Amino acid sequence: MANVLIIDDDRLVCESIANVIKDMGHNPTCAHTLKEGMARSRSEDFEVVFLDVRMPDGSGLDILPDIQKASSFPEVIIITGYGDPDGAELAIKNGAWDYIEKPLSVLEIKLPFTRAMEYHKEKKRASTSINLKRRGIVGESAQISSCLDIVAQAAPSAASVLIVGETGTGKELFAWAIHQNSPRVDSSFVVVDCAALPETLVESVLFGHRKGAFTGADRAQEGLIKQADKGTLFLDEVGELPLPVQKSFLRVLQEHRFRPVGGKQEVRSDFRLVAATNRDLEKMVEEGTFREDLLHRLRTLVIKLPSLREIPEDLEELVTYYIRKLRNKYKINIKGISPGFWDVLHSYEWPGNTRELIQALERSVIAAKDESTLFPKHLPNHIRIKLARDSVENKKGRQISLRKEAESSNDLPQLQEVREGAIANAEKEYLSDLMAITGRDIKKACKISGLSRSRLYTLLKKHKIYTSR
Repeated sequence: MANVLIIDDDRLVCESIANVIKDMGHNPTCAHTLKEGMARSRSEDFEVVFLDVRMPDGSGLDILPDIQKASSFPEVIIITGYGDPDGAELAIKNGAWDYIEKPLSVLEIKLPFTRAMEYHKEKKRASTSINLKRRGIVGESAQISSCLDIVAQAAPSAASVLIVGETGTGKELFAWAIHQNSPRVDSSFVVVDCAALPETLVESVLFGHRKGAFTGADRAQEGLIKQADKGTLFLDEVGELPLPVQKSFLRVLQEHRFRPVGGKQEVRSDFRLVAATNRDLEKMVEEGTFREDLLHRLRTLVIKLPSLREIPEDLEELVTYYIRKLRNKYKINIKGISPGFWDVLHSYEWPGNTRELIQALERSVIAAKDESTLFPKHLPNHIRIKLARDSVENKKGRQISLRKEAESSNDLPQLQEVREGAIANAEKEYLSDLMAITGRDIKKACKISGLSRSRLYTLLKKHKIYTSR
């Protein structure tokens, strides 16, 4: 028997879906606001969630990623009374199982639910039976877990994989994981940085050349595609591949045969292709700078890596992992991390993602030298400057906004609003001091504050104060 959550403000719709689910032998639970639905998904395990789009307190699409982060990783079926192609596209891109319109017939409820349940069971079974090699891939968030699920699907096959994500999100690490978990693990993993290929020598580098093929070709050279024979060819930043080469490479992908520059005989290479890009290849197709037929060939399977700001729950594990590596690399004493250092790490948006985080941590460890604890002053100046400027600008912006609001209304805020704001500020300041004084020891903090453990955690979460040491 599965637990099913139905989030819809229309009580009649909730009751209808719940009756169908109950008749199928499962246990339905209804929530009539997004807030209630989120609370339920965090406190209980559900296999499937039916989620309405237009709710009294917001859009269901906005909380879709948060629902999927729940510990049971439920499948989400979007339901709506307002058909919207853009909304359907957004839902599917964000990982929804299906997108269905009201009014719903019994069949329209049963069919996607049954398929979602089958997939959920299979996914759960697969995740317990596959022990992936994931060297360097850190994090247990729903997004990272979902990406690793695709790695597990892709690895045993010979299908082409396209890895997309911002710069610094770890695309090469995921490509390496696919190779390491594949039957080709004992053969070469050949990396081609398409952005660094000299334009005049792209074909020579990829396909190789025969002696005398062009000026300076004083000996034959094997190309990178041939070097990947029986192994994996990783095309990094594939969006930078020149159009003429894209046409040649398409044939190589189809036939796994090619002719080296200046050669008369075709050469065969049995490689498995993994490509990566930080660019929007679909947009490039529309602009005529990337071949549509090549894009179709590249993306048999697609892994979309999240940016670091999308997975804040993985930040602390990443920091711990890389501090340990840096400690071993530089043969230094164990570094403690101050609360202020954690606060800066959590506040910064990390436009360079994990790569920028690693560089910032390395700079901090070096700057700290023999000091036993990392403080914000050890971080790169550009990070501290950015946060300082943002703080000043945000404060100034709030003041301007309040002044304009007061001018437009010719009135002061209500006393209740002022009181609530003052209490919230006092709470945050008190909790920050409490965490600093106790060294983030929750037991000690509860004793000093007189708060229960659950109440303390609720307040810390509310004010975004982190408990890592």
